[in-house]
Amino acid sequence: MTRIAVVYYSATGNVHRLAHALAEGAGDEGAEVRVRHVEEVFSEQLISQNQYWGRHRSEVEDEPVASLADLEWADGIAFGTPTRFGNVAAQLKILLDLAGELWERGALVDKVATSFTSSMTEHGGQESTILALNNTLYHWGAIVLPLGYTVHEVFNGGGNPYGASYTSDHRVEGPDEEALMVARAQGARLARVASVIGAARAAGLLTANAAAKTISLNEKEN
Repeated sequence: MTRIAVVYYSATGNVHRLAHALAEGAGDEGAEVRVRHVEEVFSEQLISQNQYWGRHRSEVEDEPVASLADLEWADGIAFGTPTRFGNVAAQLKILLDLAGELWERGALVDKVATSFTSSMTEHGGQESTILALNNTLYHWGAIVLPLGYTVHEVFNGGGNPYGASYTSDHRVEGPDEEALMVARAQGARLARVASVIGAARAAGLLTANAAAKTISLNEKEN
């Protein structure tokens, strides 16, 4: 069975809802799915000053937190983050940086990976956030999977070919059904492609590159 990890950070719940829709799409393709949010780094006092941030914290307090073991377990990984000045949220970036030990072992090579995001405004950095997140995936040697204009819903749901994205426009009710349809389509695509890559790996057609073992001492120290 293809194993899909959906790893995300969400402050007020928009990315959270996209993540679960994406997981639903992957599950519909027969994949085994783990949905994991990353740990919060801000204080509870600061979070409590924003009612929507605080409310969402209570929604996920009993849900599993993402770990490096989830990344290693998965055949395909979907990463979700809100835009932060057109970049990746610090909470998710911490997990990506900690994955250096997996990278050194070549444990992330040929993982199929895709990205999704949410912003407040239409031009709030959705595309640049996904592109910035993907930079890490290139270094891993992952197979970066865009959503592309592969389904009609991308045109209708305000998405883009880089990955599912939602514009909240100061609304608090969360992603609409069109945006969720885009996320489901991305999850289904991830599961299908990861299953093919996984089968190739199991057949010995793909082997993790041992280049990680030749990293210079200087590069490790950096």
